[in-house]
Formats: sequence, structure tokens, C-alpha cells
Amino acid sequence: MNVLIACEFSGIVREEFNKLGHNAWSCDLVESEKKGNHLTGDIFQYIGPNKYNNGEGWDLMIAHPPCTYLTVTGNKWYYHPDDKGKPLDERRPHPRFPNRQECKLAAIDFFKKLANAPIDKICVENPVGIMSTNYKKPNQIIQPYEYGHVEAKKTCLWLKNLPLLKPTKIVEPEYVTFKSGKRMAKWYVEAASKPPAERTKIRNRTFTGIAEAMANQWGR
Repeated sequence: MNVLIACEFSGIVREEFNKLGHNAWSCDLVESEKKGNHLTGDIFQYIGPNKYNNGEGWDLMIAHPPCTYLTVTGNKWYYHPDDKGKPLDERRPHPRFPNRQECKLAAIDFFKKLANAPIDKICVENPVGIMSTNYKKPNQIIQPYEYGHVEAKKTCLWLKNLPLLKPTKIVEPEYVTFKSGKRMAKWYVEAASKPPAERTKIRNRTFTGIAEAMANQWGR
């Protein structure tokens, strides 16, 4: 199979498919952390038939569009804090992020273009966020702890011509409970202590157990 892993800098999913003998390529705006088949630049210049898929087009695309403007956790940065309680059409942009609304609309459009790309089989993954209402509900929501990891991270999958991903090894997830009673995934709390750039990469890498399941269940 010709497999395109869109918006992947880690090479984790790409390498799991290559292990099975597929022609898998990752693509991102930055270089890959792992050496291998990687395309740097705008994903849409590689969507159609080209030399990387032997002129045959892609059989499968797994896409990881940026979630910065698609998650619900960033909602507080859309509007001016002094306008809380006012109707939405009367609120001013947040002074720190005056263009956040425009960035959100661009992110939604990017997501939809990936989901509707002219490729037979597609998986688009993203955390729980606004695409359930701005696009459609995901086909399934998975957790790393269903694939052998102790981490908890709800991940939505929008699928085209692909079966639901089956759990491979369910383990007990690890959480941190604060004095307030609030509970968060331990790995997510630990990542918060890292520098911003490193923290972002930690939170965006695909868990190897999930990558293995994708390759073994969708690549055979």
C-alpha cells in the first residue's frame, strides 16, 4: 500500500507501516525526528499521484491536523476577559490573541480538506474538540490505555472506508488527583513542567501502541 501520514513530525506511525513492507511517507512543515521517508512542506502538494507513491496515488492517509485552535481548552483566549457574560456578538477579541477567531476558521477548513481528500481510505485524528459540531461526530474515541500505555488521552478518529480500531491491550491508566479533587492524566501533568516547545511535541506524538494497531489492523 501507498500510505501517507499527514502532519506527522515524529515518524512513529510511518515506521510501523514501513515495518510491514508498505510504501509509507510522513509529511509535515518540519523535518522528521526519525530518519526515513519524510516530505517537508504543504501536505496538499503531495495529495495526488506523484513520484513518492509511484504515480498511483495514496491508498491510505492517516492525518494528524494541528489541534491548537480545535480543542475546547483554548476557548478562554477567544474573547476579551472583561466581556465575560456579554452576548458573543458584542465581545471583543482577546488582547493577547486578536486573530484567534480567524486561525480557528482556517484550522477547521484545513481539517475538512484532509477529511475530504481524494484518497480511498482516510483516518483523521484529533483530541476531543469543536469538530464534532463543526464537521461531524467521530466514528470512535480511543484511549492510549487500550493499547498498552498507562497514559490517558481521549483521541477522536474520523474514518473513511476503514474499520473501527480494536483495542490490543487494556491496562490501568495513571492519574494525578489534586487537593481540589480534580483529576488529570499523570503524563499530561508531567509534560507541563517541560519548556513549551518540548511540551507541545510530547503531547502531539502518537503513542506507539496506537501506531502499531493502525498498521496491523489497517495495513494487512
